[in-house]
Amino acid sequence: MSIQTTFHAGLLDAAQPVPEGLTDGEGRPAGRRYSVYRNNVAVSLREALTTGFPVTRKLIGEQNFDHVAGLYLRAHPPSDPRLMLYGAGFPNFLASLSALSHIGYLADVARLELAIRHSYHAADGNPIDGNALAHLGPDQLMALRLSLAPSARVLRSPWPVLSIWQFTQDASVGKPKAGSQDVLITRPAFDPQPQLLPTGGATFISALATMPLGEAAEAALRSAPDFDPSATLGLLLAGRALEMPSC
Repeated sequence: MSIQTTFHAGLLDAAQPVPEGLTDGEGRPAGRRYSVYRNNVAVSLREALTTGFPVTRKLIGEQNFDHVAGLYLRAHPPSDPRLMLYGAGFPNFLASLSALSHIGYLADVARLELAIRHSYHAADGNPIDGNALAHLGPDQLMALRLSLAPSARVLRSPWPVLSIWQFTQDASVGKPKAGSQDVLITRPAFDPQPQLLPTGGATFISALATMPLGEAAEAALRSAPDFDPSATLGLLLAGRALEMPSC
């Protein structure tokens, strides 16, 4: 095993000894310096998770979150140098923990927080002007192919995930009611905005990736006969979440 491999293996596990042969700048055994560095790395990763999942942390409590974050960071070191994106696998990790299985919605709340963060850091797009669509005839509009902006996200959950996310931050909004929720996240300006989608809206948006607008609306109507395409289309346009495909 190389020194680099040993260094990496022990970096996130305080139970591992300081790698043999590792020295400081003056040729002395690294010892305490490596331990300090190891602690700083763990603290930075835990802080990244705390910053990225504040509502999740509030739901299970600070102490529990810090413990779970420690488990996660040791099992899942960063694969991307951008620390702001660390934690992509954290929602699935939460779902795998039997100790948290009684909080069925927890992983989806974490997925919502992750989607909001990814939306914030996504590239700028080239959104279409809704006024331009108003000048199209019905046949032209139904044949139009559209794609989502890089910052747009859709999350489907069997839980009232958006209501839980909102209530955890502000109890005055009222307790969540049981039921599934589909959430659209757009970034019309600087900050992402999560919004509740109507029944059929997520199917419609998903279908837009492969179908013209008219066919996407038909697909949504098959799953939700009361679906109104104009309402979801309005949310997408207001959120600057639609682009013309790049071909």
